[in-house]
Amino acid sequence: MKKLFLIAATLSLALFSCKKDSSSNTGTAHVTVKMTDAPGAFDAVILNIKSVVIVTDKGEQTLDVNGGLVDILRFRAGRDTILADRDIPAGTIQQVRLVLNDSGNRVIVGGVSFNLTTPSGQSSGVKLSVHDNLTAGIAYTMRLDFDAAQSITLTGNGKYILKPVIRAIATAASGALTGVVSPIVSSPKVLAIMGTDTVGAVADGTGKFYFPGLTAGNYQINFVPVTPFATKTVTNVSVTNGSVTDMGTVTISQ
Repeated sequence: MKKLFLIAATLSLALFSCKKDSSSNTGTAHVTVKMTDAPGAFDAVILNIKSVVIVTDKGEQTLDVNGGLVDILRFRAGRDTILADRDIPAGTIQQVRLVLNDSGNRVIVGGVSFNLTTPSGQSSGVKLSVHDNLTAGIAYTMRLDFDAAQSITLTGNGKYILKPVIRAIATAASGALTGVVSPIVSSPKVLAIMGTDTVGAVADGTGKFYFPGLTAGNYQINFVPVTPFATKTVTNVSVTNGSVTDMGTVTISQ
């Protein structure tokens, strides 16, 4: 079956950290793809979406879309719907494609349903190069803004043609926190606390601890080591969306 590849790009992922984190290009980042709509003069625009493909320097990742059929006109004025979400290898994004099935794409005008057809010359879509990064441990939301008014045209013989115009807007939806405990033999449990929420981690064999996917805000970090080492608390540790906050070396005393 011929597939329609709609290339969505321009992902401005500004990533900052307190200190450079060597793990930023390893591990995975969680990506949630959502679709929203710019208004068009139709009763409904139904797209039969198969998958979203994200191509990075680590390879091609296909995110299957559950449900398939989406009436995008239901998602206007800030509303959106989740198409797919998954952890993918962190790295440099090169291309993003929205894949539609050939059949099942329709537009409803004045209560009448019309098939949406795609010119053969558009089967490969608009291909744009993307060279932005996904940082390990950070969650991202990629919003695909479908412009219905510009994407659908009526021909002289009464057919509706689909020439998709999509704008991609990507934002980091979480931050991450890392550091190293010394001495390693203190083997502490590490707790990141904000309000009533607590997230736990354990320092590994090198003393490193890592919290991916943290909500932005100020945290209290508790280190609970083994005997005879003493519990340690660090307050007001700031986590920012799109950033990996590095606490550096945290010394645990006896």
